[in-house]
Amino acid sequence: MHALTATGTLTRFALRRDRLSTTIWTVALAFMAVYPAIALQTIYPTAADRQARAALMTNPAAIVMSGPGYGLDDYTIGAINANEMLLWLMLASAIMNILLITKHTRAEEESGRAELIRAGVVGRYSGMTAALLAAVVANLAVTVLTALGLLVAAFDFGDSLLYAAALGVTGMVFAAISAVAAQLAEHARAGTGIAMAVLGAAVLADGIGNVQETHGNWLSWLSPLAWAQQTRSFVDARWWPLLISVAVIAVLVAAGYALSARRDVGAGLLPARTGRAHGSAMLGSPLGLALRLQRGLFIAWAAALTLTGLAMGSLVGAAQDMLNSNEDISKKMSALVAPSATSAADGFISVILLFIALLAGVFAVSSTLRLRSEETSGRVEPLLATATGRWRWMGQGLIVSVVGAAVLLMLGALGLAVTVSADLDRAGEYGRVMQAASAYLVPEVFLCALAAVLFGIRSALAPLAWIAIVYAGVVGMFGGLMNLPDWSQKLSPFHAVPQLPASDPDFGPLIGFGGAAVVLLVLGLVFFRRRDAALS
Repeated sequence: MHALTATGTLTRFALRRDRLSTTIWTVALAFMAVYPAIALQTIYPTAADRQARAALMTNPAAIVMSGPGYGLDDYTIGAINANEMLLWLMLASAIMNILLITKHTRAEEESGRAELIRAGVVGRYSGMTAALLAAVVANLAVTVLTALGLLVAAFDFGDSLLYAAALGVTGMVFAAISAVAAQLAEHARAGTGIAMAVLGAAVLADGIGNVQETHGNWLSWLSPLAWAQQTRSFVDARWWPLLISVAVIAVLVAAGYALSARRDVGAGLLPARTGRAHGSAMLGSPLGLALRLQRGLFIAWAAALTLTGLAMGSLVGAAQDMLNSNEDISKKMSALVAPSATSAADGFISVILLFIALLAGVFAVSSTLRLRSEETSGRVEPLLATATGRWRWMGQGLIVSVVGAAVLLMLGALGLAVTVSADLDRAGEYGRVMQAASAYLVPEVFLCALAAVLFGIRSALAPLAWIAIVYAGVVGMFGGLMNLPDWSQKLSPFHAVPQLPASDPDFGPLIGFGGAAVVLLVLGLVFFRRRDAALS
């Protein structure tokens, strides 16, 4: 039997299982790549408008949140799109590929299905090859849809193709990284965590390198994200940086195959820590069990958000100095990112707090979805067969998600407050930043409640909660850039948060979302109590 026997069958099976989620991911990515390019033509119709926009992209905060900034001397619509959208599209594409590869490799082994499949006429490398081929199909779809969309919008053929190819190839880099991570960890969550940590390191290396030197230095070149940015699409197109991505993909895939041959099915190369002979008394309750299951994930997120707050806060002073030196740019920047801000520093603090709150929102959703994974894995049924009631099990799981998201939000804000206070030499910033961050607690609870009610109605509906966080991210970070209608922005719970460091607060919308969150939480518990548990 060949090592790749039945690869085609497994690939078709993987594509069929993911036909809905892959379609949503690819269409959403292509839409986000094409729509801003079209909208920007209306928002910035003249060269003077575009040059005013270019002047905003030279401050450290903008560089970290966009990229090296090519073509600022003659800022075309294509250059705006490439500079300010590509980084975020690559982040979303990387997450799609990490989740896809982990689902079809490590998660399959963890559930026992991989071992069952291997009992048939299936080659040793067929499973991982099928997962990689599914990723190729998804990234190829993103590339083709993006290129076609840009061509229909009358952008240059070569630049459109290069922009779309850079997005697709970078997605495959993180698919390959995830394939290696799946060989190292024993559990799917740990594999996902390793790949996400690499993604976080790539973002930091890219941002710091671009700030230290115009158009990046050696540090940014260590990041796979920079290789796509260095193609300079719509400015000075060059294809050769993508050869680095292709070479890295080949090396990582080869390493993944080599590592998979050195371990048993279901085992990871990194040694698993031996557990205690007797469990803690705290594990005797659903709350203690939920805390134990989410402890590792929470610690990783806490470290990441604290470091993010510290790093972002250190840029506020430099951004304020730059904007204060140009009043016209400062007014335009404030109108774009924080309309009610009373100073450049407050405007940046508002944007950074939104970014931290969105990251905490990602934890809120993923933590709540742990309820679904526990149910579909079959671990809930024996638990509910004891004296533990459904409301108690789900309710205490939700408490961990809500409190965990709130703590992460405040840790990120604390890191931001520390560096902002030191950078601006104003001790009073502690209280202002922490007060502003506390207003985002309501959106975090709302996201948990939305995931809870979807889970309560039907387990399979729970992942739809990701749409809410993606929508909030798009509206929050790009609502001003894309000139989205006001009604669409009001649908986001994060838009209801007043910019507390900078304006007269209006808590009405926030109270509305808070009330809706309470109702959704109660409905989630009621629905879950009335339905049958999903079988693994």
